Amino acid sequence: MNECSSSLLLPKTLDLDGETLAAFYQPIIAMDTRRIMGYEVLARAVKGDSVRSLGPFFCNEQISEEDHIIVDRVLREQAFSKLALMEKEQPMLFINLKPSWIYRYEEIGELYTLSLLDKYGIDPKRIVIEITEESFQGSMERLRSVVDIYRARGCLIAIDDVGSGFSNTDRIAHIQPNLLKIDIHMIKKSATHDGYFGVLRSFSDLAEQIGASILIEGVETREDLARAIQAGARYVQGFMFARAEPAFRESTCFASLIEAELDQHLLHFVGTERYWQRQSEKLAEQWVALVQKTRYLGHEDEWIEGLLPELYDHCIRVYLCNESGIQLSSNYYRESDKAWRREEQYRGANWCWRPYFVPNLVQLNEHRRTIVSRAYTDLDSHAWIRTVSVLAAPGLILLMDLKDSERGVQRL
Repeated sequence: MNECSSSLLLPKTLDLDGETLAAFYQPIIAMDTRRIMGYEVLARAVKGDSVRSLGPFFCNEQISEEDHIIVDRVLREQAFSKLALMEKEQPMLFINLKPSWIYRYEEIGELYTLSLLDKYGIDPKRIVIEITEESFQGSMERLRSVVDIYRARGCLIAIDDVGSGFSNTDRIAHIQPNLLKIDIHMIKKSATHDGYFGVLRSFSDLAEQIGASILIEGVETREDLARAIQAGARYVQGFMFARAEPAFRESTCFASLIEAELDQHLLHFVGTERYWQRQSEKLAEQWVALVQKTRYLGHEDEWIEGLLPELYDHCIRVYLCNESGIQLSSNYYRESDKAWRREEQYRGANWCWRPYFVPNLVQLNEHRRTIVSRAYTDLDSHAWIRTVSVLAAPGLILLMDLKDSERGVQRL
C-alpha cells in the first residue's frame, strides 16, 4: 500500500457529510505520579459544535480494510504532528492497531507508524502500540515477529480488551505486552460475581509474572476508581476524568482526585490487614497457652481438640503440618453453625505446593510467629478464606482457615 498523508482523499465510505476528520485524545492517568501519562488517540468527525465517534465506521465489516487503514493513517499523522509540536513533557500516545493491519507488514514491507516516528522526530518510547480486539486467525508467531519490530524500535506494546473472547491468554503469552488493558465491565462484575473476581485477580497476577502493568479503562465513578486501585491498576482512563478531547490537558489536573482515592485505599487496606494480624496473634497466643499446659507426645489431634473451643466462629478448618508440608494431624472441619468433624484421611497429605506455604515457612520464626495469607477461594466450600499460619513449635506449623466475610472492593 502506498504511504498516505492527511492530504490524501478520504474514502467515500467514510461519509463525512460536511464534517472534518479529527484525532481526539482521552487522557490516561498514572497512579504512581498522579499525572496524565498519555492519551489514547480516537477518531472523531467534527462539524461546528457537533462531535461524532467513528467507532461504528471502524467496526463496520462491510467497509474494506483498505478504507479503514486510510482513515486511521490520517488520524495517526494528525496525532504525531501534534505531539511533535510539544517541546517539553511529551505525553505518550496510544495508537490502536488491529492484528490484521500489523500482519500486513509482510505484504507491504513497511510499518507506517515507524515512518511517522522518523518524519516527526518522535522518541519511540512515547508511543504505545495498542493491539485491539479482533478475531484473528493468522499465525501468532508471525504476528509476534512484526510486533517485535515495533518493540525493537522502542515502542511499548499493549493488548486491549483483556478478558474478551479475542484477547485470550494465547495472544498475551505470544506477544508479552508491556500493558494489559482491562475494561471496567470486568471490574464491575467482579464486585458481585466470584467467577469474575477470580478472573480479574488472575490478570493482576499474570501482569506481575510477565512484567506488565494493568490499565483499567471505562472508569466512570469513584467506586470504579476504588475498584481499579484495588485490582492493582497502575493506569486508569474513563469519563470520570474526561471524554476524548481535541487538546491535551495540564498533566496534573487530576492529581488531587487520584491522591484522595489512594489515601482512602491505604487507610482501608492497612485497617484490614491490621485486623487480620490481630486475629492471627490472638490465635497464636491461645495455641502457646495450650502447649504450655500439655506435653507433646505425638498426639497432634489431642492438641488441636484442646484448641477447638477457643477458635473464632468463622474458623472452618485447622490442622498441623511439619516444615516439609506434611500434614501430621487430622483435618478438623466445620460448616456454618455445625459441629467440628475430624477427617483422618488428610494425615500424610503434602501441602508444600500451596502458593502460601513456602513463602510463609521462610518468614516464620521466633520473632514472627504468625502470617496471614491474602483471601482466596477454598477448594471444598468455595468460600473466600484466609489461612493463618502459626509457628506452633520448632518444625511444626499450625494452619487455620478463616472465612473472609468481606465482599467487593474490600476483599481484593
